[in-house]
Amino acid sequence: MTVLSDTHPDRLDSKIAAHDAEGSAVHPLFHAGKWLVADLLSTLTFVGLFAITHSVYLATGLAIGAGVVQIGYFRMRRQPIDAMQWMSLGLVAVFGGASLVTHDPRFIMVKPSLIYIVVGVVMLKRGWMTRYMPPVALAWGRDVITVFGYLWAAMMFLTAASNFGMAAYGDAKSWAWFVGVFPVASKLTLFGVQYVATRVIVRRRMLAAA
Repeated sequence: MTVLSDTHPDRLDSKIAAHDAEGSAVHPLFHAGKWLVADLLSTLTFVGLFAITHSVYLATGLAIGAGVVQIGYFRMRRQPIDAMQWMSLGLVAVFGGASLVTHDPRFIMVKPSLIYIVVGVVMLKRGWMTRYMPPVALAWGRDVITVFGYLWAAMMFLTAASNFGMAAYGDAKSWAWFVGVFPVASKLTLFGVQYVATRVIVRRRMLAAA
């Protein structure tokens, strides 16, 4: 009777929720999003300023400055600086400088593609997402989590390719709208699909086992 009682849908949902609370407090989407925002601060600064001022020079100069200030802030607080952040600053300096010299903003517009490719390669590591998942999800849905790990990598590569296409063939205004909307919308959509699919599959497996 106790086993049957514990497998009641309402109690099972409560059990899953309790396991969720015991798991990592940092969801992989939040972790990856925070990482990308930190690494792409200079690019986001460029997008915002270019959309407002339509000045390649001003947007590029301040974007480079934002990257330098970010590194300086971390240094001042003695926080570790990830290699991705150094690479991000280096890329915005190189591509931003090329944009200033050639008067062509496409150089700095391509930069996010390189960042997304690097992140996608990192996400190709099997099981990279497991460290952020609660125990119940790992116990009943490790294979599902692994699949979604690869789907996140695919999303990064898709975003990189789409950004490159917009930078190469679109105008700067359209690209700014793309960078401001598509990366966030696509990742929120995948997060929603992953959350619902994982929860449904784990719940069904737990009920079937009981």
